[in-house]
Amino acid sequence: MKIVKYKLHLNLILNTQVFFVLTIYYRSKNQYLSVHMFENPYKYRLRKAFYLKDTLTVSKLLLGKFLVRKYNGSYLCGKIVETEAYLGDTDPACHAYGRVTPRNATLFREGGIAYVYFIYGNYFCFNVVTEKEGIGAAVLIRALEPAKGAETMKLLRGRIKNEHAITNGPAKLCLAFGIDGKHNGTDLQSKDIFISRGPAEENFTVAVSRRIGIEKGSHFPYRFFIKDNPFVTRHKLNKEIITEIKL
Repeated sequence: MKIVKYKLHLNLILNTQVFFVLTIYYRSKNQYLSVHMFENPYKYRLRKAFYLKDTLTVSKLLLGKFLVRKYNGSYLCGKIVETEAYLGDTDPACHAYGRVTPRNATLFREGGIAYVYFIYGNYFCFNVVTEKEGIGAAVLIRALEPAKGAETMKLLRGRIKNEHAITNGPAKLCLAFGIDGKHNGTDLQSKDIFISRGPAEENFTVAVSRRIGIEKGSHFPYRFFIKDNPFVTRHKLNKEIITEIKL
């Protein structure tokens, strides 16, 4: 009996040591990725195939990824915390609904490029074109959590209420990242604007709601955001969650 107990005790010690070593390795690896991702985020960019998935899937998977813009030789990075899906000719709120026009032509190209449009005579919105050529679908990036270059973002934004208001809206984030009409059609494999995976795996709850600021198609549950993230757009729909998804 003593021999069996000694063996069990030894196995417990060995298993604990292995777990400890694996834990240290995992943490060290994540710290390495965290540092090097922000030094060279282009290395961790999402490849073309990511954007060719169906639009609702891309909308959810983009949460936790990082929008990156090279500005004056430095990187501006922000974690994507809120998105909205727009689904071509089945969605009356989508710019591609109806027919191809000079304004929406970019939407009908193959996924993996930027669709930037002008609104209210003053502002721009940044979208990611999805799926295959001819579909006319995209994901609106609604809000970011600043991760690198926050001081530059503040200067580009001008006067802000608080830290959470730098990029908590589609027009705000375009101002903070210096994104405008000249970036419409930009390949997201370029070094100017792209999206990278996070420095480490992150678990969070995705909240699903109706979209903000539209009339047609307003009933569709096509808005996705990281629940309880303080950088999400402040809106009453944050409390009208239709469902939640664990990622």
